Amino acid sequence: MYKTTEITSAEIASDNPVHQRLLFPYVEAATLVSGKVLEIGCGWGRGLELLTHAADHYTGIDKNTELIAALSAEYPSSTFIAANIPPLKGANGLPLPDNTFDYIVTFQVIEHIENDDLFIREAHRVLKPGGKLLLTTVNKTFSLTRNPWHVREYYADGLRNLIGRYFPKVDAKGVHGNGKVMTYYEQNKASVKKLTRFDIFNLQYKLPRRLLQVPYDLMNRLNRNRLLKADGIAAEINYTDYLVSTDPAGSLDFFYIATK
Repeated sequence: MYKTTEITSAEIASDNPVHQRLLFPYVEAATLVSGKVLEIGCGWGRGLELLTHAADHYTGIDKNTELIAALSAEYPSSTFIAANIPPLKGANGLPLPDNTFDYIVTFQVIEHIENDDLFIREAHRVLKPGGKLLLTTVNKTFSLTRNPWHVREYYADGLRNLIGRYFPKVDAKGVHGNGKVMTYYEQNKASVKKLTRFDIFNLQYKLPRRLLQVPYDLMNRLNRNRLLKADGIAAEINYTDYLVSTDPAGSLDFFYIATK
């Protein structure tokens, strides 16, 4: 299941700070969503327990067929679709119907999508009038190095402008951390700087993404393990150490809520 560090584990101790950071938006979303909920990029189901309890019916889409098969068996009352996105298609290969869902949840997905304009347009299409899109992605300002698993990363205004092409209302917020989280962030920043100082030719930004994915994962795991052993902060961080911020540009991640 956890073939790369990009698929952050709930079980690997060194992944804990990132796992808790990714879990936090699901806790928030569970207080907001209802009715028919679509999750685009459900992955291994980090937030499934929360979302399935909040929704009248949950539908999850992901390109990983093994994960979708496992989740279908574990959550028989929900619907799971294995598909590459966009566009948004059903299990029959046909487009999902227009005006179907009350809420769409898509957390840390858009940075992996080649055609991000179509991604947002499709989300708008399948939402009911008045439906809401809940979207998170990393804030490029806080990225410590190039992530070769990401097609692109966004600044606050750029992401808002993209979503605003199709959604008339965008509530721009962020996910940020308390002092404990930001201490870990600074430790991580210093550690990454030590590793990348050897990249004197700045190859991380010049080589194709696919060539960098394996070395990135190896170095990322090494770095996370090192930080875990350092002073215990990594193991202590909980989702309650994260918060919703009204300053998206100054936040670790964006948390945008768009209304159709």
